[in-house]
Amino acid sequence: MRLVAAAAAEDGVAPLSEHGLLHLRYDVTAPGQAPDSERGGGDPSRTGLDLVTVEAGQVTGYAHLDFDGPAGASAELVVDPARRRRGAGRALLTGLMARAGGAPLRIWAHGDLPAAAALAEGAGLSRVRALWQMLRSLREPFADPAVPEGITLRTFVPGRDEDEWLRVNGRAFASHPEQGSWTRSDLAMREKEAWFDPAGFFLAERDGRLAGFHWTKVDGSGPGEVYVVGVDPDEQGTGLGRALTLTGLRYLRDDRRLSEVTLYVDESNTAAIHMYSRLGFTRSATDVMYGSD
Repeated sequence: MRLVAAAAAEDGVAPLSEHGLLHLRYDVTAPGQAPDSERGGGDPSRTGLDLVTVEAGQVTGYAHLDFDGPAGASAELVVDPARRRRGAGRALLTGLMARAGGAPLRIWAHGDLPAAAALAEGAGLSRVRALWQMLRSLREPFADPAVPEGITLRTFVPGRDEDEWLRVNGRAFASHPEQGSWTRSDLAMREKEAWFDPAGFFLAERDGRLAGFHWTKVDGSGPGEVYVVGVDPDEQGTGLGRALTLTGLRYLRDDRRLSEVTLYVDESNTAAIHMYSRLGFTRSATDVMYGSD
């Protein structure tokens, strides 16, 4: 974690995704304790694999590899800024490729930095996916949410709403390579985080059943985040996604007194990018995924 913090300070962008950071915090078996069975214990197909490079007894680089089933494997890596250009990045990348076992391998490069692009190109990897970060000032006006007829809004209740939320999240993101596969454990890890606040987790219901949601995130002194907006496929085209987004923006502005809000969206999701652009968001950064397939 010290290495991650040093890289973030040097590069101006977090080198690991939230998924990677949560793995470091929670997917750990302490001495004398049984592994977390829900996360897969020692099964690398469930928990993935961790690699490090070491120089003079100090960890100089870290990589995490996730096995994604038929889709192959995905990974991310980071090298200590004080130990770069000594072969650690190449060693980690070579190790990831070897442990992927010939399956298609995809690697995230957060911030689309030139050094990462050069490392990927040298390994014969090409750009296969991009994730936009979009930003909006909350000082600029926006419309009040127009909630579709028959929809009621409330906030998430921990200990009661998890299973129904996971059901609708899976339906809303059935084709998404990460979000749609969340488990109860993935949700529980985030509920343990200091930033988790159900007051900013909005649920939309129709006839007592969950129809959509907007989970906002406020972590530290930075901008608020449209963490995830999801709409059940049966509600597509009703305007619910826009209404939920605006509900969260109003909460971040009026209740949390924030001046900016950010979000992440796949470059290929043109419908979502169009909606967010109409709501005043503009692209501020890009994460790139490089692949061998």
